[in-house]
Amino acid sequence: MKPVKALLLLLILPILLSAQDELTMPVIPTMRQLHHEYIISSIQKINQLPAIKDSGYTQQLVWVDETITGIRASIERNQQLDDNAKYRWLRSVNELLTGFLQGQKSGQISLKELKPLIKVYQEAMKLELKNQSIYPVIENNDLVIGNLLVDNFCLKTNQGIPAAKDLLIWKYCQIYPNQILNLLSKQPQNIFADTLIIQAAFHDPEKLYNFAAAPNALGRKIQSVNHSLVKIIGQLSLTKTGRMYFPFLDQLYHGKYNLEDITPLLSDDSTARYYKLLVDTRIDYAGRMQKGDTPMLEKVLTAKLRSKAIELYINEINALHELRDLKVRFKVLDNLTATELYYLAVMGEAEMYTSSFVSGVYPRIFQKMLEPNADTLLSMVNNDFFKKFIRVSAAYNTLDDFLRRMDSSSAKKRMESFVDGLEKNTSLEDAVDVADSYSSIYQAPLRQLIVDRVQMNRLKNMQAQNKKGERIYRTLDLLFQSLDSSCHVDLSKELGIDPVYEMSNQRLQDSAGRIVVQQFFYGDKDGMNVFLAFLAGFNNGKWRVIQKPEWVELVAKTGVPITIYANKPLNEKLDLDAKAQANLSAYLADKGLDPSIVIHRGHSYHLRSTIEQLAPSAKLVILGGCGGYQNLNDVLEICPTAQIISTKQVGTGVINKGLINEISETLRAGQNLNWPSLWNNMAKQLGLKYKETFDDYVPPHKNLGAIFITAFNQSERGAQNP
Repeated sequence: MKPVKALLLLLILPILLSAQDELTMPVIPTMRQLHHEYIISSIQKINQLPAIKDSGYTQQLVWVDETITGIRASIERNQQLDDNAKYRWLRSVNELLTGFLQGQKSGQISLKELKPLIKVYQEAMKLELKNQSIYPVIENNDLVIGNLLVDNFCLKTNQGIPAAKDLLIWKYCQIYPNQILNLLSKQPQNIFADTLIIQAAFHDPEKLYNFAAAPNALGRKIQSVNHSLVKIIGQLSLTKTGRMYFPFLDQLYHGKYNLEDITPLLSDDSTARYYKLLVDTRIDYAGRMQKGDTPMLEKVLTAKLRSKAIELYINEINALHELRDLKVRFKVLDNLTATELYYLAVMGEAEMYTSSFVSGVYPRIFQKMLEPNADTLLSMVNNDFFKKFIRVSAAYNTLDDFLRRMDSSSAKKRMESFVDGLEKNTSLEDAVDVADSYSSIYQAPLRQLIVDRVQMNRLKNMQAQNKKGERIYRTLDLLFQSLDSSCHVDLSKELGIDPVYEMSNQRLQDSAGRIVVQQFFYGDKDGMNVFLAFLAGFNNGKWRVIQKPEWVELVAKTGVPITIYANKPLNEKLDLDAKAQANLSAYLADKGLDPSIVIHRGHSYHLRSTIEQLAPSAKLVILGGCGGYQNLNDVLEICPTAQIISTKQVGTGVINKGLINEISETLRAGQNLNWPSLWNNMAKQLGLKYKETFDDYVPPHKNLGAIFITAFNQSERGAQNP
């Protein structure tokens, strides 16, 4: 046994001595001491990184220190290296460490990657010293480590560097595929160019289309790639109308359409035939997406469908909104099928006037069906955008009618699906849709179904510990309970938001005790009539009227100091109304007058302009024009805690005038705005004649979409700052 042990000792001893010898630092010549000190200084800087204190990397740092010392010693002891080579390698080691420090500072590399980096460097160093390619090392490691190696002082001339740099571009493009073509435009001869071009074709066909037509090296390279999708895009890029084929690119790639099927429609793209093909393709895509298949350029198709819906149909029926003859106004819709009308509704909801939907598109959908069944309609479009259609129907107060057009079991399933899974979405849009839609449903069983489904989802998310889902459904639950007087829910207390049933007089006052109101009027045909009626409402001795060239100021003579600033509805064709609004806003800002109440007086097509000029100081926003209900989120992004009065359908001048007068007089008298009380007073004043129209006005305490956004954002802030 002893002879065996002795033999093992003889075999192991040289290895131990060699390892010990390698770690032992020889005497360093004076001329290289500074380079060693640079390395030691870099190690010390690594030891002082803030992350070290919190991460327990002490043992790793001991390893790093010992390993780097060993590398330094091996360089000094390597008899194959002359003095210049030793200088270079010491510089190389320090460059590795300083590169790591820079990457750590910029967040590109973490502390835990330091040890792997040094190990990989040792591998590359050995290969370089043997005059072998370091490409395999770059191939087997990540992008950050690879970049540090290929740029390293002693490794950058290695025989494998050109191919390694091409490989690193490929690796970079796997992380940032939208940079493929930008990088290849500088290096079209990259050895991975074909693979990357094919990848770019699927990732961003439109961008490839732009590059493919260029008369340069990359353009020629793209045209030479032997792949069917790249070939189609390359072919289209050489035509003047290539982009018009793009909505159908997936169908072309899979052989469902030929270029010859689409080409005859291109010169005809401003008529119904092109729009109809877009609709047919979108319906096909919707069916595929339900099975988990995402068609290429689906968003491009949808964007083109939307633009054509607006360009060919919605703009025209909107422009004729003053025409009393509905048959003439909506004649352009005569040749559209039910499904094509459906896509007008879901694609153009933001641009469509209320009357265009309520009097034109919506009724014609069912008139074009043999059996006007809502379930059949949704089946015909493969349930595409059905949640959006429910929201649009709710916003325009046609949801009850829509649900009555399907049997009760189908309506139940549709609304359950409408409410479920809100926590899965990245935005709050669907949740706001649920909140908004609830206030437009008048069937008691259906309202109860939604409440039950919300409560079920709230419990489900609590059990799954999904905090976002729990907050969404809790907020909805409390909102819906607040509409039931028997529940006695105090929304302000439960949701941590400002009172929704009341707006205090003091909250609307600025630091000087003034209430500043800004009204936006527009210079169209109706604008001047509305403006004159507005002025007449304040011609009662309680207000002083000050005329300015571009606006009017109404100053309360007694009571709380209120001033209403309203731009004059000057000629919109000369943009004089827009100029007056801008000058008034500039005047208010210059005088330090911050509007706490902002009122929109105009059609829905002017509302975007009002929102863009909305003062962030606004505490109460009155969207008296058509379509105001759709713009809650935009308003709350500018004024996060504002209360909003909006209308689901056509805003009426008589109601707007009465509402503004009631609010102004209440505030002038020093009273708070109690919304339930004020709404009851308004209903009595307006009487039965305007009851149906006034019912579509939404007071702040019933504006569930706005309350939901405010409450959810507040709960998010609370979760982030417990």
